[in-house]
Amino acid sequence: MSYRELLIGCGSRRDKLIHMPETPTFTALTTLDINPDHAPDVIHDLMSLPLPFPDDTFDEIHAYEVLEHTGAQGDYKFFFAQFSDLWRILKPDGQLFATVPNWQSVWAWGDPSHTRTIQPESLGFLHQPKYDAEVGITPMSDFRYIYKADFDITYCSLGEVMFGFGLKAIKPSRCTKGA
Repeated sequence: MSYRELLIGCGSRRDKLIHMPETPTFTALTTLDINPDHAPDVIHDLMSLPLPFPDDTFDEIHAYEVLEHTGAQGDYKFFFAQFSDLWRILKPDGQLFATVPNWQSVWAWGDPSHTRTIQPESLGFLHQPKYDAEVGITPMSDFRYIYKADFDITYCSLGEVMFGFGLKAIKPSRCTKGA
């Protein structure tokens, strides 16, 4: 099988900003954007799920400064549907690399097209063992009735302006509730 990468919300950029040491550049890139002027390989609205790819297609998905433009703050159903769909199209152990504005940065809400924030604590909701360890002990809400996907957090960098993170798709999922 060939190594495949997806850059969602690519705009006019084609840079690999976050990566594993062994994959510093794109080798087999597919680009996706809503705007045809950016000449993406696939024209698609990220708010329309599922994404137009089969299960287990990509080794890496990159989402730089785009996830904050999708969904809405407090729309947990879209949050979990979106990350479940990204998990679906990742191969087992595939990586999702993303950047979003730091929620404390003026850019988090200064851009009128930003509709939500994602912060380090948000990633805990995507990691099934965290649910097992914290639901009922902490104020963490249990969304496992709608969220069955599973990621390990592989990278987390909170800067003054940007929050970058990496998530590894764990397949099969370790979800123990309703499995």
